[in-house]
Amino acid sequence: MAKRGDYAIKFGTEYPEAAKRYQQVVASPPQLRAFLYAMPKGGDLHNHLSGAAYAEGLIRMGASLGNCFDAKTTTVSPPPCTGATTPLSAAVQDAQLNRSLVNGWSMRSFLPSSGFSGHDQFFATFGRFSGVATPAMMAQEVVDRAGRQRMRYIELMITFQGRAVAQLADQLNSQSPWNGDMDKFRAALLSSGLTQIVQTAVADAAKLDADLRSAQGCARANPSPGCGVTVRWLQQVTRTAPPWRVYAQTLFAAMLTKAAPSVVGFNFVAPEDDPVALADYSLQMRMIDHVLRDLPDTRVSLHAGELTMGLVPPEALLFHVREAVTLGHARRIGHGVAVMYETDSYGLLSEMARRRIAVEINLTSNAQILGVEGNQHPFPVYRAAGVPTLISTDDEGISRIDRTHELQRAVTTYALRWQDLLSLERNTLEYAFLPGDSLWADTQSWRPVAACAQATSSCDAFLARNQKARLQWSLEQDLAVFNRTAASLQLPLSVR
Repeated sequence: MAKRGDYAIKFGTEYPEAAKRYQQVVASPPQLRAFLYAMPKGGDLHNHLSGAAYAEGLIRMGASLGNCFDAKTTTVSPPPCTGATTPLSAAVQDAQLNRSLVNGWSMRSFLPSSGFSGHDQFFATFGRFSGVATPAMMAQEVVDRAGRQRMRYIELMITFQGRAVAQLADQLNSQSPWNGDMDKFRAALLSSGLTQIVQTAVADAAKLDADLRSAQGCARANPSPGCGVTVRWLQQVTRTAPPWRVYAQTLFAAMLTKAAPSVVGFNFVAPEDDPVALADYSLQMRMIDHVLRDLPDTRVSLHAGELTMGLVPPEALLFHVREAVTLGHARRIGHGVAVMYETDSYGLLSEMARRRIAVEINLTSNAQILGVEGNQHPFPVYRAAGVPTLISTDDEGISRIDRTHELQRAVTTYALRWQDLLSLERNTLEYAFLPGDSLWADTQSWRPVAACAQATSSCDAFLARNQKARLQWSLEQDLAVFNRTAASLQLPLSVR
């Protein structure tokens, strides 16, 4: 809610004291890091919960649950620990075991070798630590990290009731094998219990929300730093599954977003270059189109164009982003690295700019998985074309980064101005899957809606009706405070 007496923002001023301080530190990586860490931020819209917790935290979590691991493969297994497996508690204190697990579960110390690339290591980690901790445990670490970086919003990708949906789809396929008739399969799913699984997932999401806040102690006098972060979930659909499962997951995901308040959209996950994902890509986009005919307001963000030359045949680079936009109804594109390989790439960029389809930029992930970075990355191309962009982390635990790191990488690699940085942060809330209208009437000049051009009772009423606008307002208030205090930060030392 707006506090008119405390409000001291003149929209569009770009916070000159903070801009001045930014210019003072931008050439000093250590000082730039400190500045960006302290800067109020919007959110992270592309973040896989399973890959976001750091390995060190996962070891402690798994140890508390009595889980085990294979010392040779670093693969986790449930208790009891037999002669072939070791209790994870042993790795809490044993430095050698700890190093082995951290290196096996992340990109730390990884060096590519013949037949095993950064791409291979990145995706192999998930199977090694799968099941090590509960979602609430992992989410507490990730959300608290976001809070420490002064973020106020995060969307975390997760899978609710994945096994139950797969079992139902397999059962129906065994009774009447999949033949591509989506109308028939949809009817069978709905008549065979999919709605009941949705209700179970609604309860699961509500319990996860409660467990997370309880673990953070948000009702205590000294709550965890993540208590100020609004957390929402994106249901995952596994694109490497057979078509009957993918369709069932897609329908389930769309239904869940309508039924669970904290599940705000869905995304397709797993390697886009997987042979099944490549062969079925267009079919899967048509599945989304089919599902959304009856559920048109479903919010979709899609991994698309997380590819590059050499990883797949050239023909696979021609259409993924476009079909995600035209058939997949994507409101945001995750990665989009291969956009300039697409047929009529400039026409596609124009369409994305016109329709305000944002791109979630994951710089370190793209460098580690695809080997695409620096001037090979299309981030500046998107920006020049007027396509909305925002900085996200993808899998910060596996990549050994945080969101501040990704901002700094963007700033130093692409010589971003202070105004660019502000736009990137504002975009994370503008394109968040949050209910309500935006605070902004114009996202180029960042002009607010008429109701909030000044702090009045009409703005109070507008913010009360619109959650998105409330978070955007809170970011501007924090930026105004940051602007007033930026000049008091220690100036760079002179060089003697």
